[in-house]
Amino acid sequence: MISDSDLVAHRLDAMKRTEGGVPSLPTNPFFGVGPITDATKDEVDSRLRRYEFDNWIESTYRKYDDTGKDIGAFTTAELSRSMHRGYPADKILLDMMQAIHRYFEFPKSNRIAVGLGGGHSGYTVCVQHLLNANNASQRVYVDTPRPESDRADASGFFRQSWATQLIEMHRFAEKGDENRIHFAKREGQIPSASALAELGVSIFIGVGHETTGANSYTNEEIIELLAWLDGDPENRHAVFDATSMLGAMPWEPDVVRAVMAKCCLFMPFQKAIGGVSGYFVASFTPAALALIERNQSNPSWAIPRQLKIAPPINPRQPFSSKRSVDAGPFYDAQEDRMLGGVINTYSALAFAETTFGLLQTERRVGSVSELNKRSAKNRKLVNEWVDRNPLFSLVVEEEDRRGAAVTLLKVNDGSISSSDLHQRIIARSKQILGYEGITHPNGVHEKGLDAARYVNAFPGTPGDYRAWIGGIRDAADVTALLDNLKYAYLRAKIVVIEEELEKRGSRVGYAESAGAGAASVREGTFKVLIADAIGLRFDAEGRLDHSELAAYIHEKGGVFHENSANGSSTADDGKIHFYYRPHLSTADEILAEAGEGQYDAVIAAATFIPQAAKFRLGGVRIGTGTGNMGSASWGGPNGEGGEAPLMNTPGINSRATAQMAMKALLKVLPDLPVEELHARVVGGDFDTGKNLAEYPTEKLEGKRIAILGYGNIGRELARLAKAFHMDVVVYARPAHRDNIIAEGYEYAATPAEAARGSDVLSVHLGLGKQDPATGKFSNAGVVDGEVLSALNDRAVLLNYDRGELVNVTDLEAALTSGKVRHAAIDADIFKSSDGPSGPMKPYLSLLPKHADKLELLPHAAADTDHPTRVAGAKQAVHQIIDSIRLLSVTNLKGDLPEGYVSQGASSPSGIGLFTRSVFDRIANDKGLLVQLREASEKIAAILGSLEAVSDEAHRARIVERYRSLLAQNAMKQVQLLKSAGLLAPAAKE
Repeated sequence: MISDSDLVAHRLDAMKRTEGGVPSLPTNPFFGVGPITDATKDEVDSRLRRYEFDNWIESTYRKYDDTGKDIGAFTTAELSRSMHRGYPADKILLDMMQAIHRYFEFPKSNRIAVGLGGGHSGYTVCVQHLLNANNASQRVYVDTPRPESDRADASGFFRQSWATQLIEMHRFAEKGDENRIHFAKREGQIPSASALAELGVSIFIGVGHETTGANSYTNEEIIELLAWLDGDPENRHAVFDATSMLGAMPWEPDVVRAVMAKCCLFMPFQKAIGGVSGYFVASFTPAALALIERNQSNPSWAIPRQLKIAPPINPRQPFSSKRSVDAGPFYDAQEDRMLGGVINTYSALAFAETTFGLLQTERRVGSVSELNKRSAKNRKLVNEWVDRNPLFSLVVEEEDRRGAAVTLLKVNDGSISSSDLHQRIIARSKQILGYEGITHPNGVHEKGLDAARYVNAFPGTPGDYRAWIGGIRDAADVTALLDNLKYAYLRAKIVVIEEELEKRGSRVGYAESAGAGAASVREGTFKVLIADAIGLRFDAEGRLDHSELAAYIHEKGGVFHENSANGSSTADDGKIHFYYRPHLSTADEILAEAGEGQYDAVIAAATFIPQAAKFRLGGVRIGTGTGNMGSASWGGPNGEGGEAPLMNTPGINSRATAQMAMKALLKVLPDLPVEELHARVVGGDFDTGKNLAEYPTEKLEGKRIAILGYGNIGRELARLAKAFHMDVVVYARPAHRDNIIAEGYEYAATPAEAARGSDVLSVHLGLGKQDPATGKFSNAGVVDGEVLSALNDRAVLLNYDRGELVNVTDLEAALTSGKVRHAAIDADIFKSSDGPSGPMKPYLSLLPKHADKLELLPHAAADTDHPTRVAGAKQAVHQIIDSIRLLSVTNLKGDLPEGYVSQGASSPSGIGLFTRSVFDRIANDKGLLVQLREASEKIAAILGSLEAVSDEAHRARIVERYRSLLAQNAMKQVQLLKSAGLLAPAAKE
């Protein structure tokens, strides 16, 4: 028995070896199917494949009237409820057999039969056709040891069961003699050609590959077998269970071609590819077919109905008439037709799935030759991985005998492997590999990885794990599987040892066994400066109301202060303290408050944070642009090169800004003089019938608006403009082109191109990056003479972004010439002893000449909405807390400092691009998912049926039955998608 101290040492070693966390997961957790699978990655991929299959059925199998006219498609629904007789069932079966023959490169000389049922019984039936107990000279060689012999222990139950069936066939036959069956001395062995000849063998049977598939014949063995066949090709035959060989023959290409031509091969396709019912195919050489026909003239046993290779020529006389392979369920490649059908099959859809699956495999992997090469490469990859991981070894010790379809591994863990703990660990590891997970004795649960659902070795087979690793699998998936096997074994080992120690009464130090990869938390007391007013409405006492933010900070476990941290003591209570200082304005005031690092982080809106202000744990700007966030702690406005993260809250004020910009536009377009008309109505100086013609105007519909920038505000304004039926053109970086077009807008590659022929120009680019050398921003002056001159005459300019974006000198020229009839500018302006300053100042010079054409606002469009400011402040608080405590950064601007983890972008629901955080929120909203799925599936069902059905009367019935259902669910879907923030292009994260 292993000592307690040794168990503790084993446990600590396993914990250390898994402290890096869970390895990368395979794309598909099911490794227990054949080498030709649909290879879908997950539920979504599988459903998409099903839709693709439905479309393929509809395009491939058409209905024709008696004149040959195409009158529509067969659907999967029709095929699933039909009797599968006649057309298109016959064509579906023929197509499948043609696809199998073509893809696997069978020679035209060999016929391929199709039968019903599972692989175990199907293979026996194939072999039954070749054997005949009435032929005393017939000798059989089987590549597995005799059942229940000493050598059979390593064969496993299934290999022995195959061999047992052969023995029983002879035992129960009247003239049977089981001594005519020769068994291999060791598993999967093919004797030399001369040895087979000396034994008088006429039929070689390979049963080994279906059971473990982990072993293979060597290239030399196959060459010997082929030489034996060539010695008497009319009377010598070889038949393989080729389930594991299919697409995974690790021999030279000419050897593979010879095996396909000279051997009979059995393949249970319902396992390898899938389908609604079981079926198999088997290829037979001409010599084998001749033997089968001879056997039927003097049979020694009855052949099950699932595969009648030689049925009666006259079906009205099933017992007494002559039987022939020429009437069997064969595909004859030379004649390119089926010689006979399949008895009692409901497998048309399964047959179609096989054809479709082979086409998919060919598209994804390539030819069967390429598939064989990939299988061989995966076999080599497994060998190399095992060489690097001595904890594991391969059951098949001889490298050139290892299969290229399946791997069979065993664990070599010293005294653990030789103890009664071994099987317990293996069993528990499969819980981790699957979805069940595993629970430590102290109640801590580790979730299942869902990395490998089926890696069980067959009963009695040596080894601990078995998995398909054929060429259909990408190499990265095979490596991921092996890494997860190792991780799962070690994690299961920890739990089983803990259980054993608990049972023995030994103490277990569970503090050490926290789940691998657990997130760290930064502990301590921290101080955050809030440097701008949050409440933008007044309370009962006439003060700006910040109570909502104070309550939110308290709810998040923080402390809210209405005073400075300077000159007051902060309790060392392990909490985050927020100090509200809304009256700070100038750089000198900020430096006096935070120039010596008195605060760990800062939240600001419009206040400029100077370079010398120190915030070692980061800052958040309420809003999008970070031009005012100048602290060197994060490397200035660009957030590049500092020690702390710079963040923002994009999208918070997007709707407010876009709505204010639209309000500015509606003041002048449509250009109906509302105030003048109001005065005339009030003065009784207007007759509707006579005077309306004096005031011609044009609606916004059909007007062209150019929007510079595809950020949150630009997108929101584009939506509003579209709602007014304006034509929208957007300038943005080329990376956004496809998304802009997808949303129904026109894309422009340059600002001038966007402006060309436009009636409105609205700027939403932001300042861009700041040049450290010059201090200038990249987008300053982007709206210049070239852009303005491209506009239609009497256009409207909106700049509710940054004042610096417009070249004021060029704007004055456009106002003077009449190119621009009206300009609305919203920019910062400040009072000082020297008079006005800030980005608005240059525009003031335009007032003497163009006062009637200008509307100048003090950057008030986005920052005067109380709910928006409070929402932005709450988001900023949340981001600061996560950044301080968890080193988790959301909405990063610039570089990610060392030690931090980026969580991507986040914005309010329905604002901005479709980000991972939005998807996460939707994925965890079960109620929304249920409603969206229900609506979407109803829409897809109705539209899919309308597309598939070509008969006008049938379509009319669908329209009549489902018109209301479609309309209701279409409207419901749009509202759900809109509220969830799904009606947006995906962000490039």
